[in-house]
Formats: sequence, C-alpha cells, structure tokens
Amino acid sequence: MITASLIFLFTLAFIIVQPKNIQIGTSAVVGACIALVLGVVSFPDVLIVTNIVWDATLAFIGIIILSMVLDEIGFFEWAALKMAKFSNGNGIKMFIYSILLGAFVSALFANDGAALILTPILLAKMRILKLNTKTIVAFLLAGGFISDSASLPFVFSNLTNIVTANYFSIGFVEYFLNMIIPFIVSVVVSTLFLWLFLRKDIPKIVDITLLKEPKSVIKNMKLFYFSWVFLGFLLCAYFIGDAYDLPISIFALGGAIIFLIIATSLKAVNAKHIIKEAPWQVVWFSIGLYIVVYGLKNAGLTDYLTIVLKDLALRGDTIAILGTGFIAAFLSAIMNNMPTVMIMDIALQDIPNQSLAYANIIGCNLGPKMTPFGSLATLLWLHVLAKKGVEISFWQYSKFGLLITPPVLLVVLLSL
Repeated sequence: MITASLIFLFTLAFIIVQPKNIQIGTSAVVGACIALVLGVVSFPDVLIVTNIVWDATLAFIGIIILSMVLDEIGFFEWAALKMAKFSNGNGIKMFIYSILLGAFVSALFANDGAALILTPILLAKMRILKLNTKTIVAFLLAGGFISDSASLPFVFSNLTNIVTANYFSIGFVEYFLNMIIPFIVSVVVSTLFLWLFLRKDIPKIVDITLLKEPKSVIKNMKLFYFSWVFLGFLLCAYFIGDAYDLPISIFALGGAIIFLIIATSLKAVNAKHIIKEAPWQVVWFSIGLYIVVYGLKNAGLTDYLTIVLKDLALRGDTIAILGTGFIAAFLSAIMNNMPTVMIMDIALQDIPNQSLAYANIIGCNLGPKMTPFGSLATLLWLHVLAKKGVEISFWQYSKFGLLITPPVLLVVLLSL
C-alpha cells in the first residue's frame, strides 16, 4: 500500500504543479512506468485499464475537436455576445445568463470544453465592458463552478460520466433519464448559491453598447447555421446508437471528424492547426493516471472502501446515496476526480444498487470544486486564466469552493 500510495502522490503532485512545464500526460505516463517497474501493476492490468478508459478518452478528444472547430467559426463568441445583449445591460441578468450559457456549453461540449473555450471568450468580453477586477473574478468563479456542476445530463458531458456508465453498462438513454432531474436541480441550485455568495460584486448596470453585434463575429454564416442542424443530428445519433450498444466515442470522435472535414472543405478552418492543438496529452493522462490508480486497487484501497459502502447500503437508499456522494466528493477534492471515479466504481461493483453509481458521478463532478486541483477542468481553467493575466490564489478558490459546494451537492444528491 505504501509504495502504491507514494507513486500516486508523486504522479499527482507533478500533474498539479507541472514543474518546468512538464505536460500532464507525460507525468501520468512516467508514474505508470514506475508502477510497472516496481511491480505495483502488471501488463495485464494495463490492458484492463485501457479497456476501461479508451471510449471516454477518444470521446473527449472528439468533443474538444468539435468545440475547437465551432470556436474557430465564432459559434461560442456569438453565444457570449448574444447572452450579453439579452441582458439589456442589467448586471444581474447578465450574471444569471452567463451561468446558463456555461451550463449549456458544459452539458453539450463537456466541462473541459467549457473551461478551455468559453472562459477566455467571457474574460475578453468582460474586459471590453471595463468591469472591475472583483466583478470579473465573480463571473469567472461562477463560470468555473457551473462547468462542473452542470456536467451531468449526458454520458459525454464529463469523462467521469463515460467511465462510470461504461463500467456499469449504463446506456445513453437510461443515463439521461436518471440524470436529467439532478442536472436541472444542479443548475438551479448552483445559480441560486452563486448569486447569494457573489451578489455584492455584481454591478446593477453594464454598458453593453461597448460590445460588437453577435452576427459580426461569425466567420462563415452558412456553416454557422449548418452547425445547429449538425449538433441536433449528432445528439439524436447518440440516442439511436444506444439502441445498438455502440460506444459513445464512435459518435463523438466520428462526428467531430465529419464536421472538421466539412469546415475544412469550406475553408472555414485549418484542419492541421485544429488537430495539432487538440489536447492529445489527455490520452496519455487518462491511461497513465488510471494505471497508477489501479495500483492502489491492487494494494487493497478499494477493499476498504467497499466495506464502508456496503455498510452505507444497508442503512437505506437516502443514507447510502448521500454517503457515497460525499465520500466521492471528498476524495475528488483531495486526490482529483479522475482517479476517484475509478476507485469508487471498482469499490461499488459488488453492491447491487445502481443509484450509488449515479451518486458517485455527482460526487465526482461537484466535489472537485472544493479545491483547485480537484478536477482536470479546474486545472485547465486556472491555467487559461493565468495565461490571460488573472491569478486566483489557492486559498481564494478553496474558500469559495468549500462554502458553496457542500450545500449544492447535498440538494443534488437528494434529487436522485
């Protein structure tokens, strides 16, 4: 247990700190190699892990590529400007609409897509609006929170969703029907608590005349209109594919490639640039980190968790759901939600209560918001902000996250 734990802590520290700009995927692969050399995991374990995460990883790549193409043609900038115009200069409405926009992007383009693409766009618009630093930070904190708390409705909305759905053989439609209510509750409750905690930093009036007209940022109007139809068909394809037990990645990555080819043929984007900039490091990150985590499973960590979870399962559904969700949330906050979701899935596999799998997802999606290193989306979000000159300290983020996450998590778990 000690060797496996030290390898995991070493790997996680390098992923979080990124010394000398070492990529997250590189750190994860190095950690996996050390685990292999020291016998913490075996080569058959590597095959097991790859089988668990390949669909989630390829789906993530596909969603990000699709998001990058849409970003190139002005889709998200148009949405941000449209949101601002809808507010009619009312600061409160703009705050709420920005949260709803973040929820929409997170649900359809995954939480990491919201962090990578929407954050710099919103930041640029707020600077054009000449908002003060406190107001900008308030909008950014709200956007960062909703990117994870709204990543519940579809299997593809979060990597943790895909991993757990595949692990427990939960279909796309079954997942959606069970998580649509928690998603709605999460968005409503998140918006309410974000407003309560950040309202003093939200201006009453914003001069939206400083912003461009939304249509002016669209680089290819035909492709923009077509993108709405394409997204509608793609969403329908996910539902149809579920009837044939087809992997999510077939539609996520396949759809992205088709849309990239169409956009390239219309000379709207540079395909080589899109492919080069895609987050390929996430592939190595997912496989490498999960191999390291599997070492913890081999060392017996999941056995301890199974004992606790089985005891909770005997105490009734409500206690079991709340207990599972908060355990997943706490572990995600201190050791990142990617390894947590896999550890919890393994620990839950012999407990005949599928509600606990959903509670695990909710805990792993919301729990990370308590710390800056709780999720890949937050790490990416903070990295994007730092590059744009906005520094949010560890304590500033943690204070906010520890205050707002537990009550939101409690209400969402109760809605299951």
